[in-house]
Amino acid sequence: MSVSPPRPKGPPLNALRAFEAAARLGGFAAAAEELNVTPGAISQHIKAIEDWAGTPLFERRAQGVRLTRSGAALAPDFTAGFDRIGAAVRALRALRPDPVIQIAALPSVAQLWLGPRLPALRAALPDLRISVTALEQPPNLRRDMFDLSLFIRAPRDGSGLHVLAHDALVPVAAPDVARDIHAPSDLAGAVRLHDATWCGDWERWAAGADVTLEDAERGPRYSLYAMAVDEAVAGAGILMGHRVLLGSALAEGRLVAVSERDVPTGAALVLEWAEPTDDAKRVIEVMKKSR
Repeated sequence: MSVSPPRPKGPPLNALRAFEAAARLGGFAAAAEELNVTPGAISQHIKAIEDWAGTPLFERRAQGVRLTRSGAALAPDFTAGFDRIGAAVRALRALRPDPVIQIAALPSVAQLWLGPRLPALRAALPDLRISVTALEQPPNLRRDMFDLSLFIRAPRDGSGLHVLAHDALVPVAAPDVARDIHAPSDLAGAVRLHDATWCGDWERWAAGADVTLEDAERGPRYSLYAMAVDEAVAGAGILMGHRVLLGSALAEGRLVAVSERDVPTGAALVLEWAEPTDDAKRVIEVMKKSR
């Protein structure tokens, strides 16, 4: 008679992922956003691990959570382990006979910067298939199945990234609307268009350009920056433009700057990668030359 005693069980893999993400990102909410679950689910996963281990891994405080000494000691090993799993899965994906280059981009970047350049990218690399996914937050390129990411963010030093262009704010409008703007004071009575994500752009520009605008945030708001750009082109009002996204509209004359004062945002359009395949490296080189 064979004997098959039950084997000891470890914590579920999803619970371990929740602990690693919360430890690396410094909180349950950030981990929930990365893993596309609720903060409550992250909390339950971590409680399950703590119950299994018989020791707390996080200190719960009114202002958030903090790793305990035990949690801090464990976190690097879990991060390294999940990074290795991610690398192994990426290597497995690279074995496909018809690889697809996966690009993650901020929606406005996908629509206004990358979209107009895709035809040239396909023409330069006709043997490659390229897929684009619009995301509000940059992916973890060591874990998620993306080869490249394009986001407007603060640039940093290091390998695995290339700054394509630095960003600056400047109010823009359709030519017919711009004709009525002769001085910064004319902006006070104009219809000002706003992007819901980049709220505060008008105040930021006014402060940097030394322009007084009462009730700077008054005016229509749009959840998609590309829609706000379309409305500005249609003559609906004056939009606080991000230079890095409006190259085509300004070059073609669909929009014109209504001020000579550009205010740098401190951010840039950044192309990033982790461990690119040979095909991804080809895309990187073409995109570095994009203007």
